Amino acid sequence: MNAESEITRDTEGYTARHTATPRAEVAVVVIGYDDAAHVTDAVRSALAQGAAVREVVAVDDCSRDGSAGLLERLSASEPRLKVIRRRANSGGCGTPRNTGLDAVTSPYVMFLDSDDVLPPGAVDALLAAAEGAHAEVAGGLCVRRELPSGREVPWQPRLYGLHAVVPRPAQRTRLVHDTLCVNKLYRTAFLRAHGIRFPEGRFPYEDVVFTARVLAAAPRIALVPDRVYVWHVRRTDTRLSISLDRSGVENWRARTEACRQAYEVLLGAGQKELARAARAKFLDHDLRMYVRELGLRDAAYRRAWWELTRAHLAEYDADDWARNPAAPGRLIGRVVLACPEPCDLPRLRELAARPARLYPPYARTADGTPVWSDGIPQVSLEPLRARPVRALPLAVDAELRPGARGTRLRLRLHELYGRVAQAGPETVEVEWQHRDDGDVVVPGPSLTLTPCAANAASAANAASAASAASAASAASAGMQGADGAAGAGGSGGTAGPGGAAGAAGAAGAAETIGGTGTWSAETVVDLLALAAPGVGTWDLRLRIRFRDGASRDVTAHALTGAGLLRRRAVPSARHGVLLVQPYTTHSGALALRVAPGVRGVLSVVRTRLRRLLH
Repeated sequence: MNAESEITRDTEGYTARHTATPRAEVAVVVIGYDDAAHVTDAVRSALAQGAAVREVVAVDDCSRDGSAGLLERLSASEPRLKVIRRRANSGGCGTPRNTGLDAVTSPYVMFLDSDDVLPPGAVDALLAAAEGAHAEVAGGLCVRRELPSGREVPWQPRLYGLHAVVPRPAQRTRLVHDTLCVNKLYRTAFLRAHGIRFPEGRFPYEDVVFTARVLAAAPRIALVPDRVYVWHVRRTDTRLSISLDRSGVENWRARTEACRQAYEVLLGAGQKELARAARAKFLDHDLRMYVRELGLRDAAYRRAWWELTRAHLAEYDADDWARNPAAPGRLIGRVVLACPEPCDLPRLRELAARPARLYPPYARTADGTPVWSDGIPQVSLEPLRARPVRALPLAVDAELRPGARGTRLRLRLHELYGRVAQAGPETVEVEWQHRDDGDVVVPGPSLTLTPCAANAASAANAASAASAASAASAASAGMQGADGAAGAGGSGGTAGPGGAAGAAGAAGAAETIGGTGTWSAETVVDLLALAAPGVGTWDLRLRIRFRDGASRDVTAHALTGAGLLRRRAVPSARHGVLLVQPYTTHSGALALRVAPGVRGVLSVVRTRLRRLLH
């Protein structure tokens, strides 16, 4: 071992090289079009990575705003920067990335968009992981930074919580959820040996197909928890990015086509598990995201979107639907397939929320089978009966009324085919999370959930019936063997062998006795605590705790009606006045805007004027 390097071994058992004077190993391909305001910041963030960066290849996609001139002037003082200007605009991101990839001479390559930046140390972290693990690909944490607020949201944090090495992608199917190409370092020879390139021309979501091609080649992948990419989200820009501009149905057409091609690439390479996982990811992520916004679109968009979605989902087979059948995305997809025209959009929006809410009514067939609705009985909700209570799509109503004598929050938890009564809800914990800074939380009290008068007695009877049925099931399972008896118990888990029938029987008993019940709680909102950071938006978060210690984190459906969701000016001894605005988010959840004092009120007025003028 020479004096310039040190080999360390992490908890995953692979070696990582930390070099005092790193070799120039990495090329960063920066692409841009008409982005003179940001492109030089992106390039400088790549150059600032230090000696590990051998070259930065900036590809200007025939800009008309002087971007190329800015890059040329910068290259005059920076020998590592090479500028390539395309003679015709490609209409997308794939072609300029391919152009840059063809010009790379370094052993490793990364990709960077002109309106984003690489945080300090990103290249060193990825290069050390790739070389230490002998990996063809290294990936790290990307954060979405909302501008101008500066709020940061990690992208796919479950993948990047710890250092890890994945010998083959099929061993971690979660990789299909991270379709970004920009938070990764690739061995250049690996991409070229397998002919891995981006789709050419105007092909939105080109990185979805590129990532599938990478995974299909079965590379060894190193993962690091370091922040390696900052994705800037500028929703106020006059020209939104391709992925953010979802106003036209062509965006959805492009996304479904990219997901279809990704599936075919993986399946064609024999990566069946990854292909299945890619379809599951479409249901859980893409479909739910667009359904949350569907009610905001006009009738023509909704019809076209519905038709496209039905055509795409018709390609799924029985195995695709059989996996995790109670998952919200699968239930939504089955409703779309069952109906030739858009239907139940408000209820689908609730189910598409995160966490999901299955809002009433809770229909059943004549034999008691839970179904989506009386009009769509072919979509069975029977799998919900076996779902752990901590994963149920519980529905909570929230009614917030600001007033001079106190701002009261009333909550109501709905029964769900007897599962809630069976679990025995006891308390609900309230907290308000700041929209722009998720680390800022105003905790509320822990409230006792009280059965409403109509079902107070039936809730107790349901719990007793559920307990008796579980005991009977355990006794029956005991006659079949110890494994069956163990499976019947557990805290909110899935029933094991011999326990499933008992769990279903308990649920059925609870459903019969208290299937239409509700539980309620009420508290006063501390507006002064919410006003302390200044003008801001707060999201209501709830945690329901059950008799056996299980819990479920939920959001609340914002009730509408007389006097609700209206802006109120509330007198305040500290601020003079508080402007309070309860409102419903795209997913139907309750949120609250608070503006303290005269300055806060003026800030809200200015914001509204800007929206009206633009």
